[in-house]
Amino acid sequence: MPRVVVFLGPSMPHDEARSILDADYRPPARRGDVLAAARDGADIICLIDGVFFQDSSVAHKEILEALQMGVRVIGASSMGALRAAEMDVYGMEGVGEIYSAYKSGEIVADDEVALVFDPVTLEPLSEPLVNIRHNLRLAVNEGLIDEKSAADLLEIARARYFPSRSYENLIRDARCRVPEETLLQFRRFLESRREDLKREDAIKALRRAAEVARELQVR
Repeated sequence: MPRVVVFLGPSMPHDEARSILDADYRPPARRGDVLAAARDGADIICLIDGVFFQDSSVAHKEILEALQMGVRVIGASSMGALRAAEMDVYGMEGVGEIYSAYKSGEIVADDEVALVFDPVTLEPLSEPLVNIRHNLRLAVNEGLIDEKSAADLLEIARARYFPSRSYENLIRDARCRVPEETLLQFRRFLESRREDLKREDAIKALRRAAEVARELQVR
């Protein structure tokens, strides 16, 4: 059976991920972790979460070295999506909407996927901008808020430093710029139909890693 290593943290709990893919689950990757996994004998590395600003992030060179060793490297959701958009020309495989958004240039900044998380439980403690962007788009598509208000809300969210981004802070910050009725509609949408795009892309990456493992097994 191919050895699969998954770097996963705030995008979804390890216990839930194991119901999708049997793998060696490790916390968000730091610099050197991907190469260490490759040298440990991983056949497939699924990079989902990684550290950003608080520690040295995964280096492009170590991903390239893992690929040259014959390891299949899949990226999605967070650090994985960012690195996949940069490294897919060298053989890294990107999965999901966030990867596609980076690849197309729809989003470019690292802090779109950045958040803070509990170092023990790995639970997210702030909301990534890419999720806020996604839910604003859904609310517009449902006709609950207009495009100008969505654009204003996105800019207000972007103006906050990523560790303090949350929907509560967003609605509080927007009270003088966005109509109260619009904020009420958006709050109701969040309470009933809020989506977590990072989690959805993490699930897609785990399913893709399972497919690749089956492909490698039958060779």
